[in-house]
Amino acid sequence: MASSFTRLLSGRNTAVLLAGLGAGTMATGFLLRENGSLAADAKKKLYPPSSDFPDLRKHNNCMASALTPSIYANLRDKVTPNNWTLDQCIQTGVDNPGHPFIKTVGCVAGDEESYEVFADLFDPVIKDRHNGYDPRNMKHPTDLDASKITNGMFDENYVLSSRVRTGRSIRGLSLPPACSRAERREVERVVVTALAGLKGDLAGRYYSLGEMTETEQQQLIDDHFLFDKPVSPLLTSAFMARDWPDSRGIWHNNDKTFLIWVNEEDHTRVISMEKGGNMKRVFETFCRGLKQVEQLILERGWEFMWNERLGYILTCPSNLGTGLRAGVHVRLPKLSQDQRFNKILDNLRLQKRGTGGVDTAATGDTFDISNNDRLGKSEVELVQLLIDGVNYLIECEKRLEKGQDIKVPPPIPQFRK
Repeated sequence: MASSFTRLLSGRNTAVLLAGLGAGTMATGFLLRENGSLAADAKKKLYPPSSDFPDLRKHNNCMASALTPSIYANLRDKVTPNNWTLDQCIQTGVDNPGHPFIKTVGCVAGDEESYEVFADLFDPVIKDRHNGYDPRNMKHPTDLDASKITNGMFDENYVLSSRVRTGRSIRGLSLPPACSRAERREVERVVVTALAGLKGDLAGRYYSLGEMTETEQQQLIDDHFLFDKPVSPLLTSAFMARDWPDSRGIWHNNDKTFLIWVNEEDHTRVISMEKGGNMKRVFETFCRGLKQVEQLILERGWEFMWNERLGYILTCPSNLGTGLRAGVHVRLPKLSQDQRFNKILDNLRLQKRGTGGVDTAATGDTFDISNNDRLGKSEVELVQLLIDGVNYLIECEKRLEKGQDIKVPPPIPQFRK
């Protein structure tokens, strides 16, 4: 039977007790020898928060701007119900000081509760990333009525393809940075079972990354549907690549216009896409498919993470709200050479990327243009903003082709007044 002294030293508050008693290295050594399974939080309390505070002097991300020693001291020893910690939230931002093309967020959530337990950090990060949106005092609108969209057909002499994507998370299961293998497999089971209920033009098939044939893999590559194991340090430092490819997969309808990625950066990524410029039809498919998927999830006793302040809850704070990115691949050879191009994009609340994705710079005269905002505007508002903005860019391109001048439009306000 353990002595009372041994039982005393095995408690989770032992470090605090020893410090209070003025215990030195001998007692601490005894503690570590006698209790090899000492809880991580008790070990951490051997040192003050100031000893653990990360060196962020050369960092340029939202987390580094928001995290102060006092916030760190207040949050370091807190955990969510799923045992996710502040240090796990910020690890990706600590390991990656900056990004060559965009200012990154620098932190991720491990579960839905992360945004509440660590609100002292996440709230200012959200306010920074979402241009002043205050998650404590503002409410996020949701609107998936595609009939409200106007002028949604682009000039296909310029627009090569149209795409709308978002993410959804299953309430009650940890997010990809924190999930166990069992939770990840449960996400796959819940989602794939629900998707089997889609009918008509939305009916399709699921392909497991770990079980697909070489022929299936090549077809998905040819269709540009396949996603690979994350190699970006932004994702690997956020624990996204664990156990790859266990329980990851791709579902798409038979028409190949509606796709769902399972267990990549989020539980699900929902994508509607077509070649050409019919953004209205792409958004109609997106809304219809998303509503049907949510209903099928609900019928099976699950629901998506959502609240009225943050909208839909996803892994990265940058995707809160709608999680929506509506984008086109568009040719702008003359406008892209104009020194006003970036200012026009900023005022229209649009962003440009290379056609290879977020980590690529634009090359040549073809750009991936998309909405910059996610939170504070509804899905309909963001898609309409993208449509109006791209139509303006195309009009500028046509004017420059004719040797005519163009104007920088006035800035679009971020939020409704």
